Amino acid sequence: MNTLWPIGQATVREIRDLLAERRPRAYTTIMTIMDRLARKGVVERVKAGRAYVYRARLTADEARTQAVGQVLENFFGGSREALVAHLGSGNYAVRRAAAGASAAGASTPADAENLEHEPVAPGDRT
Repeated sequence: MNTLWPIGQATVREIRDLLAERRPRAYTTIMTIMDRLARKGVVERVKAGRAYVYRARLTADEARTQAVGQVLENFFGGSREALVAHLGSGNYAVRRAAAGASAAGASTPADAENLEHEPVAPGDRT
């Protein structure tokens, strides 16, 4: 989705080519993902010749709101307080910081806790 939103619409081949520089994937992998997104109503597709052209049905902000809502319901029973408490507990930040500590030059876990990290998009967890 992060590849599709800026360009508005694209075929599987165009998406794969744009992803190739930073995250090479097989054509069939991208096709499967786009098919699943279409079946879930996240993207719409229109036949153009032999290919489908995909277009996002949700803005990035709408998708983010929907994803956070699902996490809230599925992991925290709908309790915003439980989600905020979890985020405030530092467990998430400490694990994240520790994972990136050596690459960022932190020499101790305390140094790692103080590192700033960019959020991870759902598709970038690998």
